[in-house]
Amino acid sequence: MSRGRSGGVPIPTELETEQAYVDHAYEHLTGARDRALALTSMVEVGSGGTNQARFERDAIWETVAARLGQLDMGDAALVFGRIDQEPDAGSGRYYIGRVGVWDSKQDPVVVDWRAPVAESFYRATGSDPMGLQRRRHFVSRGRTLLGLEDELFGDIDRFREEAGQGLHGEGALIAALETARTGRLQDIVATIQAEQDKIIRAPLPGVLLVSGGPGTGKTVVALHRAAYLLYTHRFPLEGQGVLVVGPNRLFLAYIEQVLPSLGEAGVEMATLGDLVGGLRVLDTRDAEPVARLKGDLRMVHFVARAVRTRQRPLRVALRIGYGVKWLTVSVEETARIVAEARRRFRTHNAARRFVEAEFYAALASSIHEDPDAGTVRDRLRGNLAVREALEWMWPVLSPAQLLNDLFGSRALIRAADPNLTDDEVESLHRPRAAVSENVSWSASDGPLLDEARAVLGSRPGRRQVDVVRTFGHVVVDEIQDLSPMDLRMLERRSLNGSMTVVGDIAQATGAWAHDTWYSILDHLPDRQPVRRAELTIGYRIPAPIMDVAARVLTEAAPDLSPPNSVRSTGDPPRFVPAGVALGCLAEVVAEELRVVGAGNLAVIVAGSQVAEVEAVLEAAGIVFGRPSRRGLDEQVAVVPVGLVKGLEVDAAVVVEPARIIREQDQGVRALYVALTRATKRVAVVHAEPLPDLLNP
Repeated sequence: MSRGRSGGVPIPTELETEQAYVDHAYEHLTGARDRALALTSMVEVGSGGTNQARFERDAIWETVAARLGQLDMGDAALVFGRIDQEPDAGSGRYYIGRVGVWDSKQDPVVVDWRAPVAESFYRATGSDPMGLQRRRHFVSRGRTLLGLEDELFGDIDRFREEAGQGLHGEGALIAALETARTGRLQDIVATIQAEQDKIIRAPLPGVLLVSGGPGTGKTVVALHRAAYLLYTHRFPLEGQGVLVVGPNRLFLAYIEQVLPSLGEAGVEMATLGDLVGGLRVLDTRDAEPVARLKGDLRMVHFVARAVRTRQRPLRVALRIGYGVKWLTVSVEETARIVAEARRRFRTHNAARRFVEAEFYAALASSIHEDPDAGTVRDRLRGNLAVREALEWMWPVLSPAQLLNDLFGSRALIRAADPNLTDDEVESLHRPRAAVSENVSWSASDGPLLDEARAVLGSRPGRRQVDVVRTFGHVVVDEIQDLSPMDLRMLERRSLNGSMTVVGDIAQATGAWAHDTWYSILDHLPDRQPVRRAELTIGYRIPAPIMDVAARVLTEAAPDLSPPNSVRSTGDPPRFVPAGVALGCLAEVVAEELRVVGAGNLAVIVAGSQVAEVEAVLEAAGIVFGRPSRRGLDEQVAVVPVGLVKGLEVDAAVVVEPARIIREQDQGVRALYVALTRATKRVAVVHAEPLPDLLNP
């Protein structure tokens, strides 16, 4: 790069000047880390230290750990741009970055991207410059600046705008989009666009519904919103907690690095099954007819009646020896006790102590001497007949015990809902396990277990284990696939009705695939009017790929429009006819890998074809991985179409689209999902004829 001279002294270029500032910022970041570590020496506790001293030490260490987590940049860039304000807007120059950094005088060296002054970095346009003279984007690799991109405000003709919604920092954005995928979702904090920033900074209260097609950034926007809300509303959200709910553990592994990279490591991330707590709930769902039954709101009454059938008077009077006398309790008296317990208590387990007290009082009053009920209880508590009577009348139950007993008996299933058909009873029936807490439950069972927990309440002495935790804000991804029972479970986790929910009706592929947002919003908190936002710009998917996917969309969801692709160029999908046993699949995978270089590749297949495809790749010597709780760790992964939603890869090889359509109730939508996972290339390998909607 050429450099000018002034009096024989080289004049630094703009890039060199900004690089020097970035180096300066990193020096202060290192200083902040050193000061945080120095705090740990403020409290030293010896062997004779007091409880107060130990408490202070632990509090300081916890604070230090949180601050160090915020300051740990890893390979991510600290600074990604700068704004220069107009004179009447303050004439300030601010560098915008991942976290806030200050110098020794407490002047800002880097402003946190979530701070109010940083809003104009993301939102300013030519028609509304928000007081800016200049916006500068940095193109970086770690600590090294590779390039600068300036936007000078004041001349509206300098900006490419579409209906007031143009791109900014286009060079930095395209560079980020072209970067090879790593198998983990990366943050977009350096390249957030105006329509995304508006959603991220939306007010906290109530439900915010964010819809958008593939590649519009729904997931990453929702995660950045969680980080923004924690920054802006640290109190009370840090104490109340923020929950992020994903469709499966593969998805959670895929997104797990985003929030820590933004300095927020305290957010809880879970699937719906994880929220049940203490039980083994798998990601796999039941067959679609069974999953649809278990997701229906009729299961609310089904579970409530199942609990009620465990609240029963004795069938015959109980007669117990008490010294030389006999104590008795009649069937009628036990019926009164059960009816009174039902009337007085909202949850089942909360009534157990009342039932016991009334039961022993009835025994005590059955003889003329009328002994003290407490004495009778103490003497008869271990009596087998008494214990059996109480367990019959009002057993203490966990959700797993209730459903294990219920699903293990066709008679109990029918008693819980006499309107079930014979086929529905059989679909719910499963062999009863000897130890209910060791049962592996399906994802479809999760909401039923949670409903049972709500009806049963906490067991005596187990409140800390059984209580349902609520959160100050809940983020839900891929909400379009959740059943009414799933949504009821989510509403139960919301402390005050504050939620961000994101999804795409066109990608609804589950047993409870919704056709409109109304059938979802009906089951979410309504303390505030629902706000809706739509992401319309497709950042991830090149236009040639989106054009083919759009043909599938016309059948999958005729009323919806595809997003507008930022990247107008790229390779169109290629269609490769395969012989018997997918003979060319390995060759196609190898060729795609050569093109994408270090990028990753997903082979997307129908669920029934996973083993066949894996065998083909293994025979060809291609190393591949499988989706797991650790995410997509190998460069090549074989992914069933049911797990691929929400993921992004550099290249996708979609195998047998006709089979994908055939195997799922929402097969066309599943194919749409499969075709919209890649940022660069798509190949379709097929032995069967292509579906008509893929033919030009």
